[in-house]
Amino acid sequence: MDDTDRELISLLRADARTSVVLLAKKLRVARATVQNRMAKLEADGTIVGYTVRLRPEVEEHRIRALTSIGVEGNHGESVRRELRGHPNVVALHTTNGRWDMIAELRADTLEAFDRVLNGIRNIQGISNTETSILLSTRKI
Repeated sequence: MDDTDRELISLLRADARTSVVLLAKKLRVARATVQNRMAKLEADGTIVGYTVRLRPEVEEHRIRALTSIGVEGNHGESVRRELRGHPNVVALHTTNGRWDMIAELRADTLEAFDRVLNGIRNIQGISNTETSILLSTRKI
């Protein structure tokens, strides 16, 4: 991947619906070059898809939070497996440092969020959690 590919990806991140003609103009290359680069980036798995971003208040699950998770001993794989299948866990990251994982959680209401969080805290192998509810988003 070269600088042109990185700039193309940056432009697509800002607006994936930008026309190939406009992308070519912004990149100062031919339209066919943009099409070929996009096809190559898709074929090699660099670009895995295009998506729609919604304003947070429009989304179905309005309560969003990050939960830091401590895992007991060798329970890491079983905890990951349980969390990957959980309908309210939208992202799961392993980390270094004090916490073993960070889960992004979503729920419709605070009451539903409380039930989700209590359920996660009861998963076999989870020793400790710390949760921060996300209040606003400045950049997507």
